[in-house]
Amino acid sequence: MKYIIILGDGMADEPLAELGGRTPLEYADIPNMDRIAREGRCGMLRTVPDEFEPGSDIANLSILGYDPRTSYTGRGPLEAASMGIALEDGEMAYRCNLVTVRDGVMEDFNAGHISNAEGAGLLRDLDTALGDVRVYPGVGYRNLMVVSRARGAVTTAPHDIVGQPVAEFLPRGEDAGILLDCMERSQEVFADHPVNRRRLQEGKTPATVVWPWSGGRKPSLAPFHEKYGLHGGVISAVDLLNGIARLAGMEVIQVPGATGFLDTDYEAKARYAVDALDRLDFVYMHVEAPDEAGHMGSVEEKVRAIERLDEAIGIVLDRPETTVAVLPDHPTPIRYKTHTREPVPFAILGKGRDDVQAFSEREAAKGSFGLVQAPEFPSLLFSR
Repeated sequence: MKYIIILGDGMADEPLAELGGRTPLEYADIPNMDRIAREGRCGMLRTVPDEFEPGSDIANLSILGYDPRTSYTGRGPLEAASMGIALEDGEMAYRCNLVTVRDGVMEDFNAGHISNAEGAGLLRDLDTALGDVRVYPGVGYRNLMVVSRARGAVTTAPHDIVGQPVAEFLPRGEDAGILLDCMERSQEVFADHPVNRRRLQEGKTPATVVWPWSGGRKPSLAPFHEKYGLHGGVISAVDLLNGIARLAGMEVIQVPGATGFLDTDYEAKARYAVDALDRLDFVYMHVEAPDEAGHMGSVEEKVRAIERLDEAIGIVLDRPETTVAVLPDHPTPIRYKTHTREPVPFAILGKGRDDVQAFSEREAAKGSFGLVQAPEFPSLLFSR
């Protein structure tokens, strides 16, 4: 038997008036997800413990069976692992967004979805100006900052404060001075940078400053194969998931056309997942697009992302002798444009059958699995 988890980041939501009181999952045309629910079993999954902020780092670690209470040190070091950055003793890695702050307000947490090349150009010049602190370009607005002799800071995710004044959310704690200095220097470097001049000429949003958040030291994850006796791989366009995979000793499966945005190649991810199951026991297929649509506050784009993911799931369902699970990692409600901590629906095809007829938040709550704590999910999925 082979296993696959299909993870639609941020798919879960609330009933929306513009959808006739339905959630995007209830409104979307998703025959393949509905088939998994109708022919399989459903339940609800609590992915974020009460003491943690609801983020994809916490949720995906939990779904893969790693309790964040003992395995989580911060988002930054997970992304560092993906980028091949080896943290030394005393170093901390911070996730470092390129953002747009104007008139003291967080206007855009991703600088208009700045491109990889543009982001790299800005960070290359910033790195020269920073001295001891190093910055590394990642994917688009998602980058990394490494601080030596670090002691930590209290930070805020920029996607949680869009439209709000940033003054009360600036870094606090022992590393605050270092981080604030880096932010100030970035404003100077970016102010008249050729990348931003060109973006403004094209009517695009400029990157005005870097925003470091969720720093931590290198974590230690037990090898996935030792925990579950299965060889696994991860398909994702974002460094967070690929970093978890590397730290857990799982294969990172690169897919051409995977972007981490709405234009990602959903079907290519599904094809690569099916092919990978010829050599692996388990694949974790992560799709970021529904979460991005939720952060945008776009009902239309969220429904479209869910439907495009569903079309790709049809490719996976054609593979015989494969147990298939589908779920989000957390809700990203249109109303809030950020993550929340409510339990999420899941459905598994290949673990028996219950009376649920469709895949959604309200339907899955009726499922026979009941409420499951996320670190227990792999054991439930892999049980025979």
